[in-house]
Amino acid sequence: MSLDLNALRAAVAAHGRVARIVIAGCAGSVPRETGTAMLVWADGQSGTIGGGALEFQTMARAHQALTGGDRFDKVPLGPGLGQCCGGAVQLLTEVWDAARLATVTGDAHARPLPGSAPDMPLKLAGQLRAARAGHRPVETALVQGWFVEPIRAEATPLWVWGAGHVGRAIIATLSPLPDFDITWIDSAPDRFPKEIRQGVTALPAPDMPAAMRLAPPDAHHLILTYSHEIDLALCHGALSHGFRFCGLIGSATKWARFRKRLQQLGHSNAQISRITCPIGDPSLGKHPQAIAVGVATSLIRGATRTDLHQDEDRDLRHHSGGE
Repeated sequence: MSLDLNALRAAVAAHGRVARIVIAGCAGSVPRETGTAMLVWADGQSGTIGGGALEFQTMARAHQALTGGDRFDKVPLGPGLGQCCGGAVQLLTEVWDAARLATVTGDAHARPLPGSAPDMPLKLAGQLRAARAGHRPVETALVQGWFVEPIRAEATPLWVWGAGHVGRAIIATLSPLPDFDITWIDSAPDRFPKEIRQGVTALPAPDMPAAMRLAPPDAHHLILTYSHEIDLALCHGALSHGFRFCGLIGSATKWARFRKRLQQLGHSNAQISRITCPIGDPSLGKHPQAIAVGVATSLIRGATRTDLHQDEDRDLRHHSGGE
């Protein structure tokens, strides 16, 4: 877990003062791990630290913090809240605004807990020096009255081509996760739902293959439009433009035809084999949400192309040729 500055900046820009609650430490059986955080503002929230009684009481503390300032609480889940988990959590609640955000620099953010000494412990200073030297990355931790978090790296750019049933299921599954910066492309505005999920950029593009030039060369692509011809043109565009991962929805028959046509367009077998077809886990079934679950699992695991590729004969039994 790490400090997501982008999400925090967006919340502050939209709502003003925001309370961020982070699990600074934990012991025993607890709902979520150290570093899990949620944001609370005057009339809303985002994220979760585990729900239930813990989150209910934490929300109340967060609203108090918005007027009273930062706080640090130790919460035994069993005797304190009557939860069956039996563990304990240490919660740091901090009030963030634009001025506080401006003080965060570098690859990690270390600060004293409320009421702790302002001088950084030598142990923590040594850990930060080691991290800057490349010896050991900073981990989220409490260190002698201070709390330190690594700054979240930039989210992985993920371009989802197609706003049909599978595209919508994939967006619904992946958009709540902080790991991906999602761009969602289709040929016209009315192809998208009326409400676009937070963190997703909708890009209507009458000429979708031409929009491939706008993607970062290290982006992940999921190609699942309503047209095989557009799918083929997007595969050709991705191979010409460059990508980190490219997945195509389809059957063994579709992929065999695409391979032949991509060869005719000048791409080598090695290049074409970088595209994964099918995507997801065919054993889960053909329902759009089942495909989305398989795709999400592979992307979250950071699977290699070999991990993502499924046997074409099995795919022929499970997948249709497109959306």
